[in-house]
Amino acid sequence: MYISKIRIKNFRNFKDNEILFNDGINVIIGHNNSGKSNLLKALSLVIDTQTSKRLDVHDFNKNISIDELKKVSPKVSISVYISESDNENLYSDDLVTVSNSLTKLESPYEALLTYEFYLPENEEQKYVKAVSTAENTNEAWKIIQQDFLRLYISKIFGGDPELKQQADNESLQKFDFQFLDAIRDVERDMFSGRNTLLKEVLNFFMDYNLKNDDAKTEEERLEEIKKRREEFSSSAAPLIQTLQERMEEGKKEIIEYVNETGAASFNNAVPDFEGSLSDIDLFSALRLIIKDNGETTIPITHNGLGYNNLIYISLLLAKMQATSDGKYLGGNAKVFPILAIEEPEAHLHPAMQYKFLKFLKKNKKKKVRQIFITTHSTQITSAVSLDEIICLHVNDNNLYIGYPGKVFTDTKEDQISKAYVQRFLDATKSDMLFAPKIIFVEGIAEELLLPTFARYCGKSLEDSHVTVINVGGRYFDHFIKLFDTRNEHAIHKKIACLTDRDPSRRKNENQNYEKCYPYEYYADTENYTYKENANNNIEKFREHKNIHFFSQNEAVGKTFEYDIIFNNSALEILITNSMRNRNEILEMMRSKSYEEALEKLKDHDNRIKKSLSTSGWNDENKKKALIASRYLNSISKGENALELCKLLEENFLQDEKDKQKFNVPPYIKEAFEWLLLK
Repeated sequence: MYISKIRIKNFRNFKDNEILFNDGINVIIGHNNSGKSNLLKALSLVIDTQTSKRLDVHDFNKNISIDELKKVSPKVSISVYISESDNENLYSDDLVTVSNSLTKLESPYEALLTYEFYLPENEEQKYVKAVSTAENTNEAWKIIQQDFLRLYISKIFGGDPELKQQADNESLQKFDFQFLDAIRDVERDMFSGRNTLLKEVLNFFMDYNLKNDDAKTEEERLEEIKKRREEFSSSAAPLIQTLQERMEEGKKEIIEYVNETGAASFNNAVPDFEGSLSDIDLFSALRLIIKDNGETTIPITHNGLGYNNLIYISLLLAKMQATSDGKYLGGNAKVFPILAIEEPEAHLHPAMQYKFLKFLKKNKKKKVRQIFITTHSTQITSAVSLDEIICLHVNDNNLYIGYPGKVFTDTKEDQISKAYVQRFLDATKSDMLFAPKIIFVEGIAEELLLPTFARYCGKSLEDSHVTVINVGGRYFDHFIKLFDTRNEHAIHKKIACLTDRDPSRRKNENQNYEKCYPYEYYADTENYTYKENANNNIEKFREHKNIHFFSQNEAVGKTFEYDIIFNNSALEILITNSMRNRNEILEMMRSKSYEEALEKLKDHDNRIKKSLSTSGWNDENKKKALIASRYLNSISKGENALELCKLLEENFLQDEKDKQKFNVPPYIKEAFEWLLLK
């Protein structure tokens, strides 16, 4: 069995939301305050028998109107849906554990556990009367906190909650919910064998070779273990005797004090010492240490927090293995061990995060049945599959849940997209799953320069929580499937895609399209067929709720770099030192007319000269296009973008009197304005 779904109503930031889970690992991501920790808390309220079931007034979802509060008392309801696993036959006790909570008997079976925190019905009339005087929600919540919260009760129902059949406590005890929160002090929990965790682990794994010796019967194994314990106690008896002898004279002094206080006068009672030493008692003498190459040892307290967290989790998994072993605990054994970890990256560097996730995936069936992890780490998301990721996103006080793996259908096209995205999501590009807003771009130049362009527009991509993702070409179709909200499983984020016009032409049907300049576009329709890249996507997503495409002006635009110069044809700081033809382009910029600039063009660029002469453009646009064309043919994109970014940043920081005006290309301005619009 596995937890397949949870429905949370009126708990913290969950108004009424369903979250689907995987049988195995579930990595829950989202920006701060999106509800990741609240989700784990909701799970624990239903299946963790050690967790307090009482709630505070601040645990209610506060997005309830005053009219609703006056009508009926608020109630928290959390339903956990349990479904049959594909490998159910490996776990014979699963069906028995949830038998009293079944809502569907035929295979695959389904069961339901529902936690409710509510005001008893006999108090409802008093509540309605008391809250009727409240003028606003704040006043209503104060009345609830002061006069009614103490009357609230919590119950866990099994099966259809309408039947109000309380869940069987013995069955609930079969769930083993282990939770590691983000702010944890693991060292205090594993210093020595006095600690319950370490003691349980040591006790289970002592004589492990004998306990797992299949050559012996169960009776033979138990008899051998009993014999070993008796031998240990016998060999320890002389130690107890030695202690008694060493305490003989001291004991007389202690008894003298007892006599003087008058304690011995009651029933002639006199204190003494006796005892025995078992193997389990001696666990308290054991302490965790770290051995360096088998020679040097250091105490666990001197170890790094990250490694101690890994050691603690290892011990916890070992304990979960022990508590679910029917041979060891018999009828008290847990049936369904669940591990929930909040922000494992808190004390682990990136490489260890990746290794830790691989370890969990490898051991999830042996030691734990289902795993829930909340994280902000792109390292962790890059280590798991799209199917294992659940995205929480809050927009305008509404919580949305996205499932990256589920947005792709079984069609060949979607499966190609899914495989592409999975390969693409390394530790850097996984940031697209976390950022509230995204700009997808085609290349490294846009990725480097857009944050600087935003500053020239009086905006900050960082402060607006916008991430720029370079998809390495025109591969937008693969990625926007993740965010297309027409799909119920999509991740709700605002997406701007910047794509180049890239006009092209071909002379006949047998030729491939080749790139052309904007002033060549549709210039010779008798001999050429033309196309450009952007219009289809711009029109397709023009009315889309959360995805828009932006590109250069259709009449004069070509690429990102071309547009920068076309809109800044006299700004000499854009002509970097690494460029070819640098002096030639600077001379063009300084020219007073198109004709003068054309004279600076080298003879081998006859195509530019010829095409401009027949374009029908005015001289101003011809000059801009001439410089932009020559610029485009003279740069190495990545290297030039780095230099350009540095120069534009330096210019931006100049005093106003010294700052040179830089015009951000219009289509990029439009993208910023749309994306950052509230």
